[in-house]
Amino acid sequence: MKSKIISLIVVFTSLQTIAQEKEPDMKTFGKAIIDKFPSTRTFDIQYEQLGPSNYNSELLGNRFERGRIENHSRFKAAFNLPFYASKSKKFVLTTSLRYKYESYDFGEVYNYNTDQVYTRENQNAQYWAGAVSATYMSSLFHKPVIYNATATVDGNEDDFQRLKGFVSVVFVLKRTPSTTITAGALVLLDPSSIIPLTPLFSMNHKFKNSKWDMDFILPQRILFRRELLEDGRISFGTELNSENFYLNLDAANLKGVYELNQLELKTGITYEYSFSPKINAFVKGGVNHVLTTRITEKGERTNRYVYSQKEDTQGYFRFGISYNLFNKKR
Repeated sequence: MKSKIISLIVVFTSLQTIAQEKEPDMKTFGKAIIDKFPSTRTFDIQYEQLGPSNYNSELLGNRFERGRIENHSRFKAAFNLPFYASKSKKFVLTTSLRYKYESYDFGEVYNYNTDQVYTRENQNAQYWAGAVSATYMSSLFHKPVIYNATATVDGNEDDFQRLKGFVSVVFVLKRTPSTTITAGALVLLDPSSIIPLTPLFSMNHKFKNSKWDMDFILPQRILFRRELLEDGRISFGTELNSENFYLNLDAANLKGVYELNQLELKTGITYEYSFSPKINAFVKGGVNHVLTTRITEKGERTNRYVYSQKEDTQGYFRFGISYNLFNKKR
């Protein structure tokens, strides 16, 4: 799910911009990506703090625990660099690295099996991923099309864990000065995927006689945005985020490497500010609703989970700063 969302937002964002160019090229493609998604810039650092929340869990289909997460934080760092481009600039190879450190502080925990209340030690998890992506831009029926193929390896602090991949194609259905509609398909090369083939759709619309625009990407986001002051931009809306990391378990009924996958729906406000053509920062905050939290054996589909957790809605705050090596003009 995580790789699907990443591929989807990158390709759609690119097309929403290049679709309005008479002769779009890969330079326009790159600007479209980094404008909306800081984690695709050369360097990006983000920190997120989530508020306390209560949770209730099941293990192997039976009630397991209820408790409270007093503190939950995430630190993320990303690096992206294109290392090859064809003479026509229509074909580009890019490498990327991702790192995440996630920390949980627990309050009292009640175990349904033992009918006891206890305190759990703080838990931390590290996650890393590296990818190589090939992107090719062409045209179909005189309209721009982007093809993408990506191979990813990921793991935790102990070892490499999995190799994944996906391919996608997205093209423009409609383009006018105010509205761009794109559609396509994505194929996940991952045996743990429940739905290997996914249709894609997006729409970007600028409102008439207004500074506002709407950015809709199924299923990742719906945002309403406008420029604020000379170098700022404000956004309101909802975004779907996916988080994951690996766990090395050594319990009586769970031994081996498992993967935690969590889907979150974030609603709130974002403010972005450009300090210079190369340096940008943002702050965002609002309400975070956890849709699902599941733990599966490594490589298994998420519907074959061994652990599930329901969590209360919580507040969140995130800030970040990014540096774009290749940006020279505002």
